[in-house]
Amino acid sequence: MIEPVRLNEDFWLTASIAAVWAILAAVYALAPWGDMIGYAWVWGFGSVLFAALAALLVRR
Repeated sequence: MIEPVRLNEDFWLTASIAAVWAILAAVYALAPWGDMIGYAWVWGFGSVLFAALAALLVRR
């Protein structure tokens, strides 16, 4: 019998951080003022890292 995946509070915390970082990346990418695309790359990369960490936490 296959056990259902139970998501713990570590997963939810990390997934919410990834979501916030993704939103910030989108805001900086779409910002009307100049030279903010560099910040979008930083926030986007951080979002990917937190999403990967959340994926690892699901397997735990």
